[in-house]
Amino acid sequence: MPVDGATIQLDGVHKRYGHRHVLEGISLAVHPGKKLGLIGPAASGKSVILKLICGLEQPDAGTITVLGENVVGRREVQLGDLRQRIGMLFQNYALFDFLTVAGNVAFPLEQRGGMTADAIKERVETRLRAVGLMGSENKLTGELSGGMKKRVGIARATVADAEIVIYDEPTAGLDPVTTQKIYDLLAADQQRTGATVLAVSSDVVALASFVDEIAFLYHGKIIYRGPAATIADAPDPIVRQFVRGELEGPLDENKPPDDDEADDDNANAEAAT
Repeated sequence: MPVDGATIQLDGVHKRYGHRHVLEGISLAVHPGKKLGLIGPAASGKSVILKLICGLEQPDAGTITVLGENVVGRREVQLGDLRQRIGMLFQNYALFDFLTVAGNVAFPLEQRGGMTADAIKERVETRLRAVGLMGSENKLTGELSGGMKKRVGIARATVADAEIVIYDEPTAGLDPVTTQKIYDLLAADQQRTGATVLAVSSDVVALASFVDEIAFLYHGKIIYRGPAATIADAPDPIVRQFVRGELEGPLDENKPPDDDEADDDNANAEAAT
């Protein structure tokens, strides 16, 4: 059912890879200026949702509306303008190896147009300074560590002040101090721009300090959505076990018997994470 004023909306979305049903009728809405975190076990389809929103994947059924536009069934050439309104941090960085660090961060601004070279340079330097990468602007991405690549991705995702910003594991591979600095940066950016944010992270504690709400994805369905501040005390025992990191509980009891087979079916589908 349509949700009035939602910036991002999924209704009855299904997605499968081979025999594996990754998403089974997902419905999700995020309103303007809100920050929603998405958590769940590995291979539960969190990254799939992010890619569907950007039009990088297409659902098998259901509707997806982003900034008032339907993204289902649209060709790549039709999605260009919409994607310029979205900042995306990919889990695997997705940096251009033929560009320098500064070139990667500048790319969204150059694609959008309307800025002078000096203005782009100044904006890029500001972003690189914010993520602690000044002095690395002329390096190629092949010279960077995984953590540095992640920070370049964050700088690129936030440099254009997009209306929607999507983060897929924004602090994976970073130490706790850098993780907190990154989330402080993301929070300051969102407060300044008023962007709508959707973030996936395995670091539930850090994520909860950043987002307003958290939704829990399990067996292709969202089984819980509630305030981030109280996620550890969620009424659903599966959610509580996952968030608290407890070894025993309903997570194991509810594991599908064909999980291993399903994972084999999806071994070449990086999206199902």
